[in-house]
Amino acid sequence: MIEQRRRSSLLLQDLVLGGVLLAIGILFPIAFHALDIAGSTFLPMHIPILIGGFFLPWQEALLLGLLTPFLSFLFTSLPPFPIFLVMMGELGTYGLLISLLSRKLRMGIYPTLVLGMLAGRVVYIFLFWLVLVVFSGKPFDFLGVLSALFVAALPGIIIQLFLVPVLVKVLRREERWF
Repeated sequence: MIEQRRRSSLLLQDLVLGGVLLAIGILFPIAFHALDIAGSTFLPMHIPILIGGFFLPWQEALLLGLLTPFLSFLFTSLPPFPIFLVMMGELGTYGLLISLLSRKLRMGIYPTLVLGMLAGRVVYIFLFWLVLVVFSGKPFDFLGVLSALFVAALPGIIIQLFLVPVLVKVLRREERWF
């Protein structure tokens, strides 16, 4: 009976955390666009997904990554079609892989974060190619996509590499929350 209550409590805690991170993932880009700050440069939607990967079971972290760009598109039309589809794969990969690496394999924060971010970008490149070439018949500029993901987004990557580990460490210290 006690074990069942503990599991229910953890499930509710994960559900609440996932909901809060989902809301942040939708609201951050709205705030950035309202301030005329380029989301594709600072990647505000990515941060709550990356954090969620460290605290949520892989299924919920994957769902968080899939739902955030989808619901953001439904509510705000951003990211635009078909980019939100590509971002669903990218952010879903972040959540899934980071959760598995940190919670199952117990890897450190930085290696987990870097591997998750790289894997998500590989998925982004593949899905972008798929949408652009296969479905649209348009030419694929591999170097242009790499430049957008790694050069134009460098400020966001730097913020992620600094902010996410700090937030994860702080939140892990608050045992009553996680």
